[in-house]
Amino acid sequence: MAITLDNRTLVTIYGGSGFLGRHVVRAIAKTGARMRAAVRRPELAGHLQPLGGVGQIVAVQANVRFPGSLIAAAEGADAIVNLVGILFPKGKQTFKAVQDEGARHVAEAARASGARALVHVSAIGADPHAPSVYARSKAEGERAVREVFPEAVILRPSVVFGPEDDFFNRFAKLARMLPALPLFGGGHTKLQPVFAGDVAKAVVAGLNGQAEVLAPYELGGPEILTLKDVMQRVLDYTMRKRLLVPVPFWFTKMQGAFLQWLPNPPLTIDQVRLLEKDNVVSEAAKRDGRTLEGLGIEPIAIASVVPDYLEQFRPRGQFSVYRP
Repeated sequence: MAITLDNRTLVTIYGGSGFLGRHVVRAIAKTGARMRAAVRRPELAGHLQPLGGVGQIVAVQANVRFPGSLIAAAEGADAIVNLVGILFPKGKQTFKAVQDEGARHVAEAARASGARALVHVSAIGADPHAPSVYARSKAEGERAVREVFPEAVILRPSVVFGPEDDFFNRFAKLARMLPALPLFGGGHTKLQPVFAGDVAKAVVAGLNGQAEVLAPYELGGPEILTLKDVMQRVLDYTMRKRLLVPVPFWFTKMQGAFLQWLPNPPLTIDQVRLLEKDNVVSEAAKRDGRTLEGLGIEPIAIASVVPDYLEQFRPRGQFSVYRP
């Protein structure tokens, strides 16, 4: 169901302080709507305040593992946005608890609060039969949302990039430290990176009724790149020369088996399983208009954004002169 976004509207955003969250908060703030950023650590969400007017954005405590906290954060809200997700499990923050059961709890809170709209952000590759636990939990989360709140809009972005991302920034850090970069599976996996600001615009479109609710929207950028292309772009933007070394998936899984036990693992076996499958917008989504373009959003190119925030990784930082 569509809502009108203005200063009389209250939107609760679960996961509003994260990488994607700050872009969504900024996009909604431009409409004049008031927001509750429902996060686990509201005392660490102060960076959201400058994105809107005085009193427009308020951080409140909520955790998807505790339904009561979600219901409290949703009370009186006209719309709900769920951005909560994890890249790897840690302690009680498992894929099932956060992306499957957590998504159901959010939908139940939306229903209990009487919210008129719900936008749930999932991921391209969500599949109940996928070898990756991450992808399966995303699919189960979508199914749970549909059961509880059938009129919800579901968005599936590809790899999301932006100044605070853990994608281009991660490879740039490796390029600064290592003499060579690994091409997992030979670097043939296809990706369609999408700008976080464009995903945020899609969230707004989902709230104001521009999006259909029959099937998930798949959000990708204007370019399809192989993993090798991505690595080469990183080297170009950071003005570094490094070897690109193909590494078979079986060996990468062995590395992930050890690295996944680190406190903040750079690689896990489950992430390798994700890389074994292309992460691009499907032909069915293109045909049905379930894309950014179908929402009237022209996707921003990687070259328009990424070189600027990767300048910190160049040999002389901002004083290195990059020539496209």
